[in-house]
Amino acid sequence: MKLTVVSAGLSVPSSTRLLADRLAAAVGARTPVEVEVVEVRELAVEIAQNFTSGFPGKSLAAALDAVATADGLIVVTPVFSASYSGLFKSFFDVLDKDALTGKPVLLAATGGSARHSLVLEHALRPLFGYLRALTVPTAVYAASEDWGAAGLDERIERAAGELAGLLAGAPAGHTPRPSGAGDFVVVPFEEQLAALQAQ
Repeated sequence: MKLTVVSAGLSVPSSTRLLADRLAAAVGARTPVEVEVVEVRELAVEIAQNFTSGFPGKSLAAALDAVATADGLIVVTPVFSASYSGLFKSFFDVLDKDALTGKPVLLAATGGSARHSLVLEHALRPLFGYLRALTVPTAVYAASEDWGAAGLDERIERAAGELAGLLAGAPAGHTPRPSGAGDFVVVPFEEQLAALQAQ
């Protein structure tokens, strides 16, 4: 299966790319995937030219094809002015309007403050809903203070499990565990309740 990661970080190294890599590794620990990374920063000039000419350059065309042909996506943007970056949005503006229909997508963002974490629900999720993508329930936001702190790893693992489940064709509530994670099984509450009521 092909997993395409779209990272819109502007610096090198970038916390946006770091989060993208950690998410991709967590998905890969659950289901075999071939990962391709699209660095939007490297496509800025071609994206602008596409808006004015209507035709993508060679690198942009390859990136758009990587997104369109992927079985699933991880998309990560830095937060600017309480929303996704303009470059991130521009990349998806030049993508074919039907390219993401029904495609599983894990949403993530990075920012300097936890106060911007709602960007995931107020900006990213509506954008990908409009593109008719199938976004996983857990989105991951990493503020500066989250790196090395408790909680980020758990969010990464939960979101990765949800995406891996969709890639593997499992029911939406099923989240595959990393290999070697043991035989622990999560039983949905509805099943537990039904079993109790049947007694």
